[in-house]
Order: sequence, then C-alpha cells, then structure tokens
Amino acid sequence: MIGQAKSLTALLPMKAHSARVTSKNFRNIAGKPLFRWILDTLAATSEIDRIVINTDARAILADNGLEDGDYDSKVLIRDRKPEICGDFVSMNLVLEDDINNVDSDYFFMTHTTNPLLESKTISAMIDTFLRGEEKGDADSLFTVNRHQTRFYSPDGIPINHDPDNLIRTQDLPPYLEENSVGYLFTPASFKKTGARIGDRPAMFETPSLQSVDIDEPADWYMAESLLMRVAAGDGPEGL
Repeated sequence: MIGQAKSLTALLPMKAHSARVTSKNFRNIAGKPLFRWILDTLAATSEIDRIVINTDARAILADNGLEDGDYDSKVLIRDRKPEICGDFVSMNLVLEDDINNVDSDYFFMTHTTNPLLESKTISAMIDTFLRGEEKGDADSLFTVNRHQTRFYSPDGIPINHDPDNLIRTQDLPPYLEENSVGYLFTPASFKKTGARIGDRPAMFETPSLQSVDIDEPADWYMAESLLMRVAAGDGPEGL
C-alpha cells in the first residue's frame, strides 16, 4: 500500500505479436520467459497491490504457466478489446481501458522489455513521485536516460556544442531521453492529458544497466548477457 488507504496498480501490457524480435514477450531468456523477469520484480515490490496484464495472449500466458490470481492473487489478466489490438494502436488507448476498468489511486506502467529493472529502483521512483506530488511539483513521473555527449543534426550541424571551442563532454549540458522504463500517474493526471505523462511530470534517471530495453535483436543479446549474470547471482553491483 502507498500511504493510508491508497492503492497502487502496476500495468504490464503484453501482446502476442512482436514486429522486430519474434514473440519476444514469451521467449526464454536466461532461464525463463522474458515476461517473467519484470513480473517477478513487480510482485516483489511491496508498494504494488495489483498487477494488471492487458493482453491478446491469455492462452500463450497459460501455456507459460500464468493464470488470473497468480502471485498471491496479485495478477489480473484482462483480455484486450479487438479495437485496441495491433501494432499501430497508441499505448495510451490500452492504458485508458485499464484505468477505466480498474479502481486504483495510482498507476505504475512498465514493459516486459525492461527485464533488468529492479524492485528497489521502482520503490525509489514511487518515493520521488509521492514527494513531488505532496509538494505540488508533480502530477506524474517518467524515466529518462542522461546524455552528456556531442550531438549533431542529420545534416551535420552541431546541436549542443561548438566544434571550434571544445569542452569536456562531462561539462556539456545534459540532455534527458525518455526511455520508457517506467511511468507513474493518477487517474486524474491521465484524464487531463489523455496520456501517461501529465502536465507537471517529474523525471527520474534510471541506472544505465537497468535501462536496457529490448527492441531490436541486438538488445536481446545484450539483455541476455546481463540476465545470465543476474540468474547466476553474480550480477554487477548496482545493476
């Protein structure tokens, strides 16, 4: 629970089809199906009361041993409506369907493709958001990667530096990239913008190794190498 009589629901959308890495959500990686890595992490996060899986793949999940009510009744599987299925449907429409049908004070959304995200990092995100909300500084939160390097436009024009006056990259102003690792929001903030990012979002920088997102085949091999270390119990400190 978050605070007194407040509830937090994790949203873990999951579809059967994958465009670039075939059936990646259910493929075995470092000893278990990909979706199990983040699901195990969400289930182990004490602040999370319920985990909602909005999916068109209930049968595939069952074949992989996951049913409604698993993880001490935390898991709720919702069948995705046909009109919000497909590769080109906005994720915000899927989230809206969950928010309209699941009663919760707060929502935390992540992806199966972020298998290295740790429970302690999710807890830190929740704490950051709640403190920002209490101060009136934040109505939502999203995760970012920090970049301090020399950027150029596609036609070769320097964006954030002067090639004739080079300074150390660590002294360049940082650019923050939305990395889709996690989002925190309320029903009210979602309704206001129609999106998981509200109009007063806090940004949370996630550790680089936990920010690995499996989108391309190369990402799969990178994540697999790291997850094998985690599975063996000798993952790098602070992963």
